[in-house]
Amino acid sequence: MAYRAFMAVLVTAMVAGENQPCLADDPATYVIVLKNHAFAPSEIHVPTGKPFFVLVKNANGAADEFEMLIPAVERGMQPGDEVRIRMRPLGPGRFPFFGEGDPDNEKGAFVSE
Repeated sequence: MAYRAFMAVLVTAMVAGENQPCLADDPATYVIVLKNHAFAPSEIHVPTGKPFFVLVKNANGAADEFEMLIPAVERGMQPGDEVRIRMRPLGPGRFPFFGEGDPDNEKGAFVSE
């Protein structure tokens, strides 16, 4: 009888749309917007030793790139593009990123702590 009750609850949950697994270890996603030749936010704190995703949106009117030297990342973006980048786990420290369109102003960093 307990088995039937369990199956009824399971089927009801699936029909209700609650069948998506929630994994505690899913990598976090951080959003960065490149607008007016500046990244917002310009500093993002991430947990040390955990992979994550960064979603970079180019809100400028020109093509640009999101770049990092360590780890090596380079992704081109057309105006209005969004690029999703999987980042490997970082050790503790500060990891700068920049844009190629205006490298003096398009700066930011991931701070791993």
